[in-house]
Amino acid sequence: MTEYDLIVAGSGPSGMMAAVTAAQSGKKVLVLEKLSKIGSKLKATGGGRCNLTNTLDKETFMECFGREGRFMSPALEAFDHTALRTFFEKIGVQTHAPDGYRVFPVTHDSSTVVDALGREMARLGIEVLCSQKVIALKHESGTITGVRTQTGLFYAKQVVLATGGKGYPMLGAEGDGYVLAQSVGHKITELYPAMMPLQTKEKWVDACRADTIAKVEMFVNMKKYHHCRAKGDLIFTKDGIRGPVVLDFSREIVPLLSKFGEVPLLMNLTKGMNEEQLLQHFKTRVADDPQYTTLQLIQTLLPKSVAIELCNMADADPFLSFGRQAGIARDKLLKLLAWTPLTIIGHEGFGKAMITRGGVSLGEINPHTLESKKIKGLYFCGELVNLDGPCGGYNLQWSFSSGALAGRLAT
Repeated sequence: MTEYDLIVAGSGPSGMMAAVTAAQSGKKVLVLEKLSKIGSKLKATGGGRCNLTNTLDKETFMECFGREGRFMSPALEAFDHTALRTFFEKIGVQTHAPDGYRVFPVTHDSSTVVDALGREMARLGIEVLCSQKVIALKHESGTITGVRTQTGLFYAKQVVLATGGKGYPMLGAEGDGYVLAQSVGHKITELYPAMMPLQTKEKWVDACRADTIAKVEMFVNMKKYHHCRAKGDLIFTKDGIRGPVVLDFSREIVPLLSKFGEVPLLMNLTKGMNEEQLLQHFKTRVADDPQYTTLQLIQTLLPKSVAIELCNMADADPFLSFGRQAGIARDKLLKLLAWTPLTIIGHEGFGKAMITRGGVSLGEINPHTLESKKIKGLYFCGELVNLDGPCGGYNLQWSFSSGALAGRLAT
């Protein structure tokens, strides 16, 4: 019977980092992965490009996680984006920030990252067993003693749960860690799928699905929820919307959708221009060329397919000049251009969700060690806990930082 200093359940970014950090200090480490190979979800991150982190300072970074963000402070203090890039450089992964903000491996290939972590674990003598799903935590007198998998028992006085959330179940995310945490008395906050496309009540989006709209501003058009806002690139789909702004905003929308059934949005598709600015823009264009049709005017701001749909909604003839439109149609068109309504009615659930919103309650975890306050020797990191951030390297940085902290302090 082999006993380890540390057992890590899960070989995602937080699990591999926890294993590496512990092994660097001489610990005998075992990684148990339920899939047939390590790092499957990490390999799919960012469409395979692997946005590792970003260059924001710690305070700004934490603010992007909302009111729970300060929980991350000790982990980020110990292992921030600079430390992460240095770590990867040491194991052979060069990184860069082409836009000065998002950090990628220079290969823009997540396999580079997964392979390097695999080599480092092998170099450190970390034992990795795949096709091993942890099905139970073993503990006595409030102290962890090991884990049980479908094939047997593994013993250790320290266990890190790094099993991830419920998003992309085909990549191993089934929520096992929540069940394990609950089995030893931990509370799990309500779980929601996040970072995914959204479905709309309006059908006109189908006619616009070939187009991407840059710098779209949107907010929830419900009393008490106007503060829920987002900005970024938008893509129309057959039955709704996607794109960076939607991936981020879905974190706010899905809980509201669960509560209210549908969520009305207002979107500015014209880079922040209000009705007065839009009217002035049209007047300037017409002064340059009086032959401009309404459709051509709107096309100076938006793709043709979107322009046509907005004209239809305003009962405006797209082939008439703007000045010849009925006054009601002109006013309605300007209002629609300034704030276009859209109603969210659904999503595709955890099957298409990149991350999970919710998780193990932070109040039951020591932020300075990430050790359970209920079971000595049990640690949590990564997506399993109740922390989630927007697109842009936030969630991966948290995974690596939390894994590094848990692995360093699991002694």
